[in-house]
Amino acid sequence: MRKSLSKAEILLTLPSFGWLFTFFFVPTAIVFALGFKSTTSQGGIGEQWTLETMGKLFNIHYLVLIARTVYLSAVTTIICIALALPVGYYLARAPVRLRNLLLMLIIVPFWSSFLIRIFAWKSLLHPEGFIKQWLAYFHIINDETTLLYNSGAVVLVMVYTYLPFGILPIYAAASKFNFHLLEAAMDLGATRMQAFIKIFIPLLKQAILTAAILVFVPAIGAYVIPDLVGGTQSEMIGNKIAQKTLLDRNLPLASALSTLLGVTIALPALAILYFQKKSKSYILEKKGIE
Repeated sequence: MRKSLSKAEILLTLPSFGWLFTFFFVPTAIVFALGFKSTTSQGGIGEQWTLETMGKLFNIHYLVLIARTVYLSAVTTIICIALALPVGYYLARAPVRLRNLLLMLIIVPFWSSFLIRIFAWKSLLHPEGFIKQWLAYFHIINDETTLLYNSGAVVLVMVYTYLPFGILPIYAAASKFNFHLLEAAMDLGATRMQAFIKIFIPLLKQAILTAAILVFVPAIGAYVIPDLVGGTQSEMIGNKIAQKTLLDRNLPLASALSTLLGVTIALPALAILYFQKKSKSYILEKKGIE
């Protein structure tokens, strides 16, 4: 019986694994291999295998670029999680009708074009836009202050874009949370904020990690947002990959930069998986001792 069940499981998962192998593993392997190819004078792929292309990644320009990319993505992730936690908490405790309305408002922006939403923010942050005019009217900023083409604009638009990816996993976990634990903590003398920080957040650790990954991964690979609302000082590695692919036609260097981006994304994910495994092992060992 178990043998036939294993065959059924293999048959069920085979299409998914086949899809991942064909459209994820194979293209990733090709991109990685192209990073070790030489570049022709026209910017195409040469015949020779070389480490020179990968060696260019140690150029200070690219190191600064990857550091800026990680920094902007990390700031975006932290802000999204900080905003998603109270929103997820409130949604889980809100009346059903209000909860459904708020969830619809969170999801509705996905019904419009990604580019249209970015251009809308570009219009709002424009020197003649509503936000700039409003802030200048109340003397919060000077007339010379530029809201566009800087790192702040990039983070703002990325937070707006990826915030739902942080809210939905946290809300899904919060909807199953036992809120009597918070009431018990408050009965024992804790304030509502203390109960939220010391009870609610630690018990939603898994959902928070999931939300962080869902925000960080697309943020670190973003290139449309920094291209439209960022400036030369807000360029991210995705912009450089697009430039090397579409303008310079330097495909080996674009592949090397893509490999660097993939490693940058994989390292935090592997670290999270490692610590999760260590945490589970510690819990199991502790239960065994008890």
